[in-house]
Amino acid sequence: MREIVSKILERGLSLGNIASYGSWQCLRVFGAFWGTLRFRVKARLFGIKAGSHISVHGTVGLMRWPGSSIEIGDNVSIVSSWRRATACALSHPARLRTFGPKASIIIGEGCELSGTSVSCRSTSVVLGRKVLVAPDVVITDSDFHAPWPVDRRAVDPGMDRDRPVHIGDGAWIGMRCIILKGVTIGSGAIIGAGSVVTRDIPANAVACGSPARVVRQCDARGNVCSADCPEKG
Repeated sequence: MREIVSKILERGLSLGNIASYGSWQCLRVFGAFWGTLRFRVKARLFGIKAGSHISVHGTVGLMRWPGSSIEIGDNVSIVSSWRRATACALSHPARLRTFGPKASIIIGEGCELSGTSVSCRSTSVVLGRKVLVAPDVVITDSDFHAPWPVDRRAVDPGMDRDRPVHIGDGAWIGMRCIILKGVTIGSGAIIGAGSVVTRDIPANAVACGSPARVVRQCDARGNVCSADCPEKG
């Protein structure tokens, strides 16, 4: 309380400042409390492995197919409410869902997700440690329909075409990106906002576009690489 009063006094003691800052603090504290509590109850009920010190704002859609697995590491943050999102209002709540007994979703330690939709049907979707996922990103291991023949698209699931997705430690996925099946994104890579990733992205690269292409290759410190940069190999 002393900290709150101090902040208000620094910005001028007015009714607007008191209401604005007080509302933000209530949202931060109580929103996280209720969101995390709901998440914990659902995770235990649905057999989802959840680590310690997880923080959740809003309601997360959790659906685990019998026999599949969803694992969430320690110190993970999930924002699932537009009230708590920073860069933009979320188009939808966060969702983690498996569709088959062999599917596996693993969210590594320290990841931060905002309105992220992860759908895994028959392989695996793995996010390494401290991956940052900006608002409204979609990640999937499947097309969910066989592309050919045309007259079978609506009924043929095409599960033989499913491929796993792996996102390396410390990668940063920009707003409204789509990460499609069979993609590996290297550690430390950055994917620009609105990109559609259809192929592998090397470690510490900056990629953007639809389909996403590497526009800059950096080393682990962010320095632009020369032709003999090891990350290129």
